[in-house]
Amino acid sequence: MSTDDSQPQDASATLFTEELTASLTGIGMVWAQSSTGVIGRGGGMPWHLPEDLVHFSRLTKGHPVIMGRKTWESFPDKYRPLPGRTNIVITRQEGWGDTPGADGAIAVKSLDDALLESQFASGHETVWIIGGGDIFTQSLDLADVAVVTTIDTAEEGDTFAPELGYDWTAGASLPSDGWLTAENGTRYRITVWRRKEA
Repeated sequence: MSTDDSQPQDASATLFTEELTASLTGIGMVWAQSSTGVIGRGGGMPWHLPEDLVHFSRLTKGHPVIMGRKTWESFPDKYRPLPGRTNIVITRQEGWGDTPGADGAIAVKSLDDALLESQFASGHETVWIIGGGDIFTQSLDLADVAVVTTIDTAEEGDTFAPELGYDWTAGASLPSDGWLTAENGTRYRITVWRRKEA
């Protein structure tokens, strides 16, 4: 474990997320990826990292979340809709919003529609884009921040994180050097990327 021994790892992660949440406004993207950039395989995540799920929940709770339909459908039924958040789902499927599978979601046809809808939701000062790959790619030019959990694994997958180009710079990181170690032994770190001002 590469965290400060004077503070338990879970407490430092909680503090990091709380400080981050308090400091952000605008449009953010949040995802977990392997060290090779994989974010998904077969409609799910190819790892289980409870600590990252807690981080994700604390970061996004109280704010609208925007996702594609496949991301929505990847959540187990008991977690749909994500509690404490307005769940906005982008889909090209006509009439999907009227199906039982859409219960708890606001269905829209485009990212622009989703961003407009998010401005009527509680907590709209920060809007989180949570996936999948196509939605992240569409959001790259709009987002101000990306909060990325990198998992020390080379898992293979079929969905990849967007590449953050030269207009993005790494900021705060937990830990500042090395890796955190999850209870299940998985090593990971959280990095905040910010868009450079032109």
